Amino acid sequence: MVVMVGAGISTPSGIPDFRSPGSGLYSNLQQYDIPYPEAIFELSFFFRNPKPFFTLAKELYPGNFRPNMTHYFLRLLHEKGLLLRLYTQNIDGLERAAGIPASKLVEAHGTFASATCTICLRPCPGEDFWADVLADRVPCCRVCTGIVKPDVVFFGEPLPERFLLHVADFPMADLLIVLGTSLEVEPFASLSEAVCSSVPRVLINQDVVGTFAWHPRGRDVVQLGDVVHSVEKLVKLLGWTEEMQDLVQREMEKTWPVRSGARLVCLWKTDLNIPMFQLDEGTDRRGSPHSQEGH
Repeated sequence: MVVMVGAGISTPSGIPDFRSPGSGLYSNLQQYDIPYPEAIFELSFFFRNPKPFFTLAKELYPGNFRPNMTHYFLRLLHEKGLLLRLYTQNIDGLERAAGIPASKLVEAHGTFASATCTICLRPCPGEDFWADVLADRVPCCRVCTGIVKPDVVFFGEPLPERFLLHVADFPMADLLIVLGTSLEVEPFASLSEAVCSSVPRVLINQDVVGTFAWHPRGRDVVQLGDVVHSVEKLVKLLGWTEEMQDLVQREMEKTWPVRSGARLVCLWKTDLNIPMFQLDEGTDRRGSPHSQEGH
């Protein structure tokens, strides 16, 4: 099967989406000197003033947030040999953190997992890049002193080459699952129509969106409401509850890198009695699922 995901799978981990008024990342970045929120992902503005973008990068530092039930459900699909590919719009890296191998991932809007000098195009070691970001410094190339930018797709930049895997993946799929996305950002959104017309499509989301709304198919299945709770129900129906509990328990026992001064706290226990954790830095950052993603 092929799975498509958006920001709605990460907000339960405490990561704000981009566009929600008051709580989205764009709203939080208005305190900085940017002409409009989307400028943070424009190369012309980035080269004039890269600091707002690196403030966002620090906010999304791997280790600040942990995968939730939905991410581990995707990991379970992989372990059972059912996952052909996972297409994600998210740049938070939680799919990787959940243990899904890079070979199964297409990070359509790029990733913070790697970085490149904008002048000489040399790859930058991740430890050097993050050391600068966490110290509130603009990362610079050790060779040519050019600004180092993570491999996140900005407006006007081409999508990663791996995105072209959709040409082969979607016609091969015998099931498409779409989770936590508004299906508004192209060309990602159009992938939901790329599976064969006879293939069932499952939407797990807060709202009916995209082609599920304006061009539904006879074999579509739509589950509306909280994404995590919906995934829990699906896990229970599949008889995978014990396996899911074991997987999450193993992952929670691992040592995770956390920012100084932060601590892990149990946010809640799922309906399957699985504890979900988040970093506590003095504020409650638990989110609720939204379907606005992309930038």
